[in-house]
Amino acid sequence: MRVLLIGSGGREHALAWKIAASPLLTKLYAMPGNPGIGREAELVKLDIANHAAITAFCKDKAIDLVVVGPEGPLVAGIADDLRAQDIRVFGPSKAAARLEGSKGFTKDLCARYNIPTAAYGRFSDLALAQAYVEKMGAPIVIKADGLAAGKGVTVAMTIDEARAALAACFDGSFGTAGAEVVVEEFMTGEEASFFCLCDGVTALPFGTAQDHKRVADGDTGPNTGGMGAYSPAPVMTPEMIDRTMREIIEPTMRGMAELGAPFSGVLFAGLMITDNGPKLIEYNTRFGDPECQVLMMRLKDDLLVLLNASADGQLAHMSVRWRDEAALTVVLAARGYPAAPEKGSVIRGVEEAAKDGVQIFHAGTAINSGALVANGGRVLNVTATGKTVGEAQKKAYAAIDEIDWPQGFCRRDIGWQAIAREQTG
Repeated sequence: MRVLLIGSGGREHALAWKIAASPLLTKLYAMPGNPGIGREAELVKLDIANHAAITAFCKDKAIDLVVVGPEGPLVAGIADDLRAQDIRVFGPSKAAARLEGSKGFTKDLCARYNIPTAAYGRFSDLALAQAYVEKMGAPIVIKADGLAAGKGVTVAMTIDEARAALAACFDGSFGTAGAEVVVEEFMTGEEASFFCLCDGVTALPFGTAQDHKRVADGDTGPNTGGMGAYSPAPVMTPEMIDRTMREIIEPTMRGMAELGAPFSGVLFAGLMITDNGPKLIEYNTRFGDPECQVLMMRLKDDLLVLLNASADGQLAHMSVRWRDEAALTVVLAARGYPAAPEKGSVIRGVEEAAKDGVQIFHAGTAINSGALVANGGRVLNVTATGKTVGEAQKKAYAAIDEIDWPQGFCRRDIGWQAIAREQTG
């Protein structure tokens, strides 16, 4: 099979690494890719916003399947444009990608189909949103309605924080994404990430993980796109997975089909496991980043077979097998992230650090005069497996200590919740 992978982050490097291992693969292209992805695929310098150019490339190279990594092209309708030219795609239509592209759309879907989630209000007027916040009190959650690269959510512990978050949205801090806001009840519990592969009819459970959104140790500081993750998530017991499928995923699949937008691709549910069971925080319509990295390390089956089954509507006949090991990934980020990451600093020792069950996935990297340099906020994902989360954590941090990059930083407590369970359990 000839496959085109779209994207350039750590998630896409993990996907490329796993797709490249498939006996079905004859040629892997990636656009635009990064230096790590370039080891697995031939990089193509095309603008991922130029759907016509991508379609022409697929026709020219006889691409059998396009795998779309990031959310932006999906929300912009890349899957529709490719399918219109009879090019097979793994990823949802523009209409189905609204589950990520509009938080308000998803909240309304939850209300319509009795999917458990936080109470909410939708606002396109600052004064009305502020009045709602005053009425509900703090803590409260403010979300830009549209895509904001993982940075459009504020968990406001005070009314003043909530006011500032609303002002940032309506002042244009998140561009058009903040033209409308969703204000939500603050939920308490343990967060988890739950994934399903979907083909429009069938949703096949595809692993669990826990992400660490805050920039600093102890879950402090601003939210980021994710500073690390581990899999599996201990809180997602077989019973909790069954409830999530029955109460959240299956009604969503039915609802999207009824709305004329059947969902195909990856459905990634961000969950809060409360005293009353699972509640939906939000949906993403692609693999998580950095959750994808730990899932790919644990996946026993051929990923390309599963992606094909999703694209062909054949998931009812498939199953997914996982390795017994846990996997953990730590994000190495550039100084200044998430506000203003510094680019261009040289990174040494990456090759030497990748050993003994450790994979280092490139995210925001580039090559400059033959040297590996930082070219983004989240730069490397140091990913390890172990018999326990604690063992995987030790291996990941040992590898990080071998990387020479003074301008980089990471959290030193990734996996703390699972490790606390292991130590007391």
